[in-house]
Amino acid sequence: MEAAEFGSLFLRTVLIYFVVFIVMRLMGKREIGKMSVLDLVISFMIAEIAVIVIEDTKRSMWHGVFPMALLMLLQIAISYVTMKNRKLRLVFDGKPSIIVQNGELDRHVMHRGRYNLDDLMLQLRENGISSVSEVEFAILETSGKLSVIKKEHHPATAVKEAKNPIFPQRYRFEMLPVPLIMDGKVQDDNLEKMEKTRFWLKNELQQHGVTDFKDVFFCTIDHRGRWYVDKKRSR
Repeated sequence: MEAAEFGSLFLRTVLIYFVVFIVMRLMGKREIGKMSVLDLVISFMIAEIAVIVIEDTKRSMWHGVFPMALLMLLQIAISYVTMKNRKLRLVFDGKPSIIVQNGELDRHVMHRGRYNLDDLMLQLRENGISSVSEVEFAILETSGKLSVIKKEHHPATAVKEAKNPIFPQRYRFEMLPVPLIMDGKVQDDNLEKMEKTRFWLKNELQQHGVTDFKDVFFCTIDHRGRWYVDKKRSR
């Protein structure tokens, strides 16, 4: 390799390194294991473009910088839009799936997500669990990570809840807060599963100083009746 060619390759590598570094930083911080499909696709495309520009010394640097900048702007635009619209967010990021509920496997969900038993047992062992019967809920997140909640026995609590249950028996999400409002929009499907109405929700929120659903950014309730209400802040 001639000295001039070596110098050009060195310079291109260093410049592309900083370009990719800046692009990835501007796209936002997110753990590698928690990247969405969209994040991975754009990251792979940027990496492929970077390799092509570095290897082909006859190609202009702008042939690499321009498409990488374009992908960065596309990612930022989609992230901003999906942050404001939950329906689009579900389209791009997907929706978590309950694999195990009360120690029982949901084979339909596993088949739909092409998630096999070997994957399940591996991730259960990583969570320190040896048997599915020990699991209250196992949720396959959109990142592919399995979130596991172990069974816990609280006799006194169980008696109390039996007298005044928050959720119907067929819809008991132990320890899992159920979203009722997200981005100012009522999650009617969760209300329906809880056998509650918007009128009930509005009355409950009034006790937290809220008169309009649109004033709430995020609202959840757990099986013990504990509320979390995060109000929108005026700018």
